[in-house]
Amino acid sequence: MLKLLYAPTSPYVRKVMACAHLAGVADRIEWLDSAAHPVRRDDRIAAHNPLAKVPTLILADGTALYDSRVICEYLADLGAAPGLFPPAGTRRWQALTWQALGDGLLDAALLARYEHTVRPAQWQWPDWREAQLAKVAACLAAIDRLAPALARDLPTIGEVTLGCALGYLDFRFPELDWRAGHPDAARWEAAFATLPAMRATLPHEP
Repeated sequence: MLKLLYAPTSPYVRKVMACAHLAGVADRIEWLDSAAHPVRRDDRIAAHNPLAKVPTLILADGTALYDSRVICEYLADLGAAPGLFPPAGTRRWQALTWQALGDGLLDAALLARYEHTVRPAQWQWPDWREAQLAKVAACLAAIDRLAPALARDLPTIGEVTLGCALGYLDFRFPELDWRAGHPDAARWEAAFATLPAMRATLPHEP
């Protein structure tokens, strides 16, 4: 049995679990409680991952895998789902670049959220938060341009990551109303969100 240190609100955990569902191995993963936090280290995670971050996957022999990029590729290989990570060639580099775009959007969104929810009020820097949200806006514009080329079923890791990134904005940044200015991305996300792997992994408060 595989063991996953997780947080139910983490978009990176969602990305891993969506891949697990697509690869047909979700029922082989035991969820381990943890309290990942950017400041307060959780020793339960740190015992397996020096970064003390989720997701962290523990294999049957005790080996730990991290971060989401590594875990997703492992699960795709374990479940014989090669379509998630196309073989070497144009489609692979495209999928990995789309994954980087989605991860980059998430990195910026999380930093913007932490500025308000983790950093003490007297040390918050509004310009920093706005700079992170500017990155989010640029990523949204890029996703809107890419949307006609994105798969709505049989996705690669690129589409999975982009879907999780847009879902995270719905979850944590509803005030951005990202759909209003990105109609093509909105249409793609509405269709992609109906995949069983995406419906089964919606984020929620613990």
